[in-house]
Amino acid sequence: MAQIQLTPAQRKAHRANAHHLDPVVMVGAGGLTAAVKKETDAALNAHGLIKVRVFSDDRAVRSEIYQTLADELGAAPIQHIGKLFVLWRPQPEKEKVIDEDRMAGPRDFKVLKYSKRGGQRPEVKTLRVLGNQRLTPGGKVKRAKPKPQTSIKKRVQT
Repeated sequence: MAQIQLTPAQRKAHRANAHHLDPVVMVGAGGLTAAVKKETDAALNAHGLIKVRVFSDDRAVRSEIYQTLADELGAAPIQHIGKLFVLWRPQPEKEKVIDEDRMAGPRDFKVLKYSKRGGQRPEVKTLRVLGNQRLTPGGKVKRAKPKPQTSIKKRVQT
């Protein structure tokens, strides 16, 4: 896979976004193994913009790891400073699954019930309203109106 080419302005914007990030992937004494590549790929899929720390004192090895990861994972090399480097790859679009049978969840409301005598505190009640219910202005819970039933004949026609 070829690495992504970015303009200097895009690279600058990604560097600014990566400033506050902590390293997600650490490359240890074992060097660049298949497991490190797999974790880097997973981190790029999850985050898009990641920092990688390499615990090697040899600059040439670090530079080689940087270029290898960018080439093999199809990522754009953003920045390489010392033992840290930043990679970016656009995140894949996630498919949203729409569940049509899903109903609204319960909600809790606090209702104040004032006393008929003026000097007493109002009573606070917590009412749970389900997805098919509603709360009236008087503080009562009412069931939502059911859908009108259609006849079998009309259901077959549609």
